[in-house]
Amino acid sequence: MYVLTSITRLVRCHRIITQNPSIARLLLVKSLHKEPIPVAWEKPKIGWTKLNFDGSSKGKTGEASIGGVFRDHNAKFMLGYAESIGRSDSTIAELAALLRGLEIILENGWDDVWLEGDAKALVNIITKRRSMRSLEAQKYISYINAIIPELNNYTMSHIYREGNRVADKFAQIGHQLETPCIWRHAPPDEVLPIMHEDAEGKIILRRR
Repeated sequence: MYVLTSITRLVRCHRIITQNPSIARLLLVKSLHKEPIPVAWEKPKIGWTKLNFDGSSKGKTGEASIGGVFRDHNAKFMLGYAESIGRSDSTIAELAALLRGLEIILENGWDDVWLEGDAKALVNIITKRRSMRSLEAQKYISYINAIIPELNNYTMSHIYREGNRVADKFAQIGHQLETPCIWRHAPPDEVLPIMHEDAEGKIILRRR
């Protein structure tokens, strides 16, 4: 009954729109003029280290890569990483990017860490300790869940891709690498302009 009612409503709406072009134009204008969302990268608190991570998978070839960047409360570059991980999907790439970032945190003994990525579903899975059907994805999640308790203090959040551009750039660089790469003193030149914009608090409007 519910399905039939829904179909009936859709048919009525379609009939009204087709018979009234002005209504159709009004709906189109409204859809094109939704308020954009202002997005900006945010500095961590004093004494905290912020990791932005990202994974990339090319649709046609399936070649995947990961990248991430660590910055302090002044938006100063601390460390960046990038790596090609072979053929994989975007979910695995995102998980691999986070896992590598967590490993680097432990290697450097950093406390008070803010983890941030643009894959909202992944962030929810980690923060709410959910599982996934994919055995490969679940393997990564298990590794991540095993490392997180070793962090002294951490928080994790989602950011739209417009606020995760530096990590995305590192992930794109990863596609070009034959071996994993870590930058410890200065980021690659192609990342610098975006880092400067982040440090200045540049706002990018995200269209809905």
